[in-house]
Amino acid sequence: MPPPNEERRARLADAAIALLAESGVHGVTHRAVDKRAGLPGGTASNYFRTREALLVATVRRVIEQHRADMDAAVAPARPRRDAVSLIAESLLLAAGEHRARYLAIFELRLESLRRPALAAAISELTAGMVAFTGAHHTAAGTPIPPAAIPAMLVTYGGALFALVTGPPEIVTPEVTRQLAVAIVEGGIAAARDQSRR
Repeated sequence: MPPPNEERRARLADAAIALLAESGVHGVTHRAVDKRAGLPGGTASNYFRTREALLVATVRRVIEQHRADMDAAVAPARPRRDAVSLIAESLLLAAGEHRARYLAIFELRLESLRRPALAAAISELTAGMVAFTGAHHTAAGTPIPPAAIPAMLVTYGGALFALVTGPPEIVTPEVTRQLAVAIVEGGIAAARDQSRR
């Protein structure tokens, strides 16, 4: 059996992301993904035997894309920015240009309440994001203590949910900066509180 075509796998997951954003989880079927990706019928089921496997692959694709965005944000060619600026830019990009991607992940989070394998995949990837995010703040030279990262990720997720599910016109640099300030200050306060216990 030939090795899987990673470009095709990503194309199928990208089609699933678009369908999730447009139609919710019920709109994601193997047939719909094949059609959306412009691939022959049966392609998605060859890569992902079950619908749940397709949904898990879609979660992995969103995380892969999010990590690539984070890598780009701290690339050596980019000017150094403080934590608030990095987070504000991330929120602006996620809720603006990549809105569909994050609508998809919120749909998948809700669906994971009914699908243990999907819940396990999301939990595993979320845990990995704590270390990944901490490493990015270190690389960017921001003074964020590692103990602040979990609270910041949860607060970031809540802010992103509000932005992505609200009217697009609320996604502005001013709003994302205000939210970023709250995320950073809240995370640092949570870390300080934890160290006192």
